[in-house]
Amino acid sequence: MGQELAQELLQANHAVEKLVVYSRDELKQFEMAQKFSSTDYPALRYFIGDIRDKGRFKRACEGVDVIIHAAALKQVTTAEYNPFECIKTNIIGAQNVIEAALECDVKRVVALSTDKAAAPINLYGATKLCSDKLMVAANNMRGKRDIAFSVVRYGNVMGSRGSVIPFFIKKRQSGVLPITDVNMTRFNITLEKGAQLVLSAIENSWGGEIYVPKLPSYKITDLATAIGPECKQEIVGIRPGEKIHEEMITPADSHNTLDIGDKYVILPQVKIFNDWNAKDYLKAFKGRKVELGFHYSSGDNEDWLTVEDIRSLIKKNVNPEMEL
Repeated sequence: MGQELAQELLQANHAVEKLVVYSRDELKQFEMAQKFSSTDYPALRYFIGDIRDKGRFKRACEGVDVIIHAAALKQVTTAEYNPFECIKTNIIGAQNVIEAALECDVKRVVALSTDKAAAPINLYGATKLCSDKLMVAANNMRGKRDIAFSVVRYGNVMGSRGSVIPFFIKKRQSGVLPITDVNMTRFNITLEKGAQLVLSAIENSWGGEIYVPKLPSYKITDLATAIGPECKQEIVGIRPGEKIHEEMITPADSHNTLDIGDKYVILPQVKIFNDWNAKDYLKAFKGRKVELGFHYSSGDNEDWLTVEDIRSLIKKNVNPEMEL
């Protein structure tokens, strides 16, 4: 997602004067620099640092107008085994972002969240829910500063590191694809749409929103069929902390959720500042309130990807040269 956003932001129409990539992995930065060279992209800067290190992160934020907070430990099983490490990155790291943004006169902060933050049953989801709450509540701390904090929440990013699609592509050579549960479903979003959602939040956020895009779902069995139609599908059972269906909006959220066309917006449960209210927001974005009790789940979605849809998306977004 970081590279997708960098590519989008470095296009001429955005006129970015400086773009700082802040991460702790020197190899990934080296590899990214081969794709985005300093000669072709003089606005780009690379900072080695950890989101847990507030001092270093604050230094990277000097002269910055916008922060896109994408740092996270996101592997569910890893988080269960190393809980406090996940807490230090996903919760304390989020607070470091907030404090650095306030101290450096940043104008916009957009944090990336996950469907696992809605009614979480695993530690990763719980830490991201905490992060979301911190970001929304940070608008209370802005005082007279011209700054807005918001969150974007979405489902599985197609082809992201550690996700099921690259795993299935690799495993299909064995002739067997492990299926956790035949009923399992997931939301799907491409890198391109995820980046567009973030940029839209930067442009349109009033502060305090959680943006949820309207996404298609797929069945895990259809995904396996799309990648390895000749493979045996072996049922292995769900892993600890895993859901059959993912949820991005719970019935409890419906009291504060608006439908604004291509996305939903969850407004703060508690009125956090006096600059605007839900009526103003509805009028500005031509939205409507959802019905009480509404929830948005991958299992009862209205939009589904077929096996052929999945194959086309993999070809376009994951590996154009892969034979399917």
